[in-house]
Amino acid sequence: MNVGAGRSLRPPKAILFDLDGTLVDSAPDIAAAVNELLASRDLPPLGLDQVKAMIGGGVRKLIERAFAASGAPLVGNALDEANRVMAPIYSRHLTGLTRLMPGVREVLTHFYAKGMAMGVATNKPQLATREILLHFGLTEYFRAIIGGDAVTCLKPAPDALLLALAQLGVDPCDALLVGDSGADAGAARAAGMPVILLRGGYTHFPVEELGADQVCDSLFDLPAAMQGLQAGA
Repeated sequence: MNVGAGRSLRPPKAILFDLDGTLVDSAPDIAAAVNELLASRDLPPLGLDQVKAMIGGGVRKLIERAFAASGAPLVGNALDEANRVMAPIYSRHLTGLTRLMPGVREVLTHFYAKGMAMGVATNKPQLATREILLHFGLTEYFRAIIGGDAVTCLKPAPDALLLALAQLGVDPCDALLVGDSGADAGAARAAGMPVILLRGGYTHFPVEELGADQVCDSLFDLPAAMQGLQAGA
């Protein structure tokens, strides 16, 4: 565990989690969906690391980045059409190759037993988010599940975080976001809440440079990181 911005925090009443790169390693499934879409346009496949660096900002932004990387950029109506074609492809690639990130079940069980209110706030579509959480038996841990299509603006806007906290009945100053990207850090700052980021997620920038209050190697380190915040580490 490394210390980021290091501001102090009173014990939170709620924890919000990002999904992709935080709770689940979904990059292989996302890459499979992207490459199926590219193949339908006779474009060559992208590597897993290439796609991983494109995740963040929602499915439409993913498509835009993928086609740009393939040398066939899309804009306007062409991008809208590709987004429509992607919808059923994406829905077929949600759980086949996706795995839980280290420490997920242990940490969720730990906080659930303590009565912590928890939610998910992600840019992934709502139905896809619920299907993944159901697949891994995680829905029981969360009292709020907010997908990107449930709000007007995706992270780094604070909309998903604020909607989740409204459903939990908790103010932003009494909550914590756990994520893995600059979008998560930006959303937390915009919402007025602290953020802990995980290494090994989906960002092509060093996670230490994203302005988190704490940085963890994995979710196993989350309880200690929260204690560090509360101590004003």
